[in-house]
Amino acid sequence: MKQFNVGIIGATGMVGQRFITLLADHPWFNIAVLAASPRSKGKTYEEAAGSRWKMKTPIPEKIKSMTLFDAAADIDEIAKAVDFVFCAVDMKKDEIKALEEKYAKAECPVVSNNSANRFTPDVPMVVPEINPEHLDVIESQRKRLGTKRGFIAVKSNCSIQSYVPALEPLRKFGLKNVLACTYQAISGAGKNFETWPEMIDNVIPYIGGEEEKSEQEPLKVWGTVENGEIVKAQTPAITTQCLRVPVSDGHTAAVFVTFDKKPSKEEILKCWAEFSGVPQELELPHAPKQFLHYFEENDRPQAKLDRDLEGGMAVSIGRLREDTQYDYKFVCLSHNTLRGAAGGGVLLAELLAAKGYFD
Repeated sequence: MKQFNVGIIGATGMVGQRFITLLADHPWFNIAVLAASPRSKGKTYEEAAGSRWKMKTPIPEKIKSMTLFDAAADIDEIAKAVDFVFCAVDMKKDEIKALEEKYAKAECPVVSNNSANRFTPDVPMVVPEINPEHLDVIESQRKRLGTKRGFIAVKSNCSIQSYVPALEPLRKFGLKNVLACTYQAISGAGKNFETWPEMIDNVIPYIGGEEEKSEQEPLKVWGTVENGEIVKAQTPAITTQCLRVPVSDGHTAAVFVTFDKKPSKEEILKCWAEFSGVPQELELPHAPKQFLHYFEENDRPQAKLDRDLEGGMAVSIGRLREDTQYDYKFVCLSHNTLRGAAGGGVLLAELLAAKGYFD
């Protein structure tokens, strides 16, 4: 694979920091540009991030002295220096949407962690193992934007990455009704316990906008490309509740599901064990070898024990059993800033690179 120069837009935030740790020694992607808010422009990354660095590993040495660009004011300069950018900015949704379109129109592809463009009809929202065919819509998006190279592709919400992968191989049995209650780590809010002491010994039963995303985004992921747009799936009917819990990393989901044609427990376990996708076929650098892992123990998966499975890119499942109101219930877990955020973005970029979208 050829080498690509990449930029990280929103480099000082928690997801931006995670992008840096994942890309510092990436075999295909070289960090060429870091950009953040106007107040960070001209500072070295070490000066700008400083005490705000939240990763467990230190700032990579080659990153410390890099000078930051202004994410909005320096678009033309950034676009000339990179092959594409990762976007993880903290701005209002309409501002993010406008910013990402400006990069795309500057012929700089955007791989976005943000939610602003997730429901733009010709922007693919891709979980690489589930709906890689949605990348086909990029051709139509480029026509709308008037670009040759530029486009926007997004990853989905971190919460659905915990349970939608487990449902994907079961779709052949006809998913009818899904109830998912997610228990979401504080890093999903860009915080740790030092910066959010109110979360210690506490559960907050509301995360703004999260339940709407968790109920609607799977339907786009399971949708189809028709006439240059992605048309959402009509089924299953999904309802969710999303709670913030005192966990540093790892989103857990309690899932209940009803099928048109109820499978046996053995059939479900076989589907999970055998499931793989295009990232595994292509052996992409951040693709887990085994995407879905099932634990037989009654007390697994656990965030503390299992969130880092396969570099934090696998999904853990446990406690599959029949239910009195639904057909089955089970528990899922994924690492929210790896598979659910920056890691999912990097895997999407690897898929785009392997398919020639950055050439």
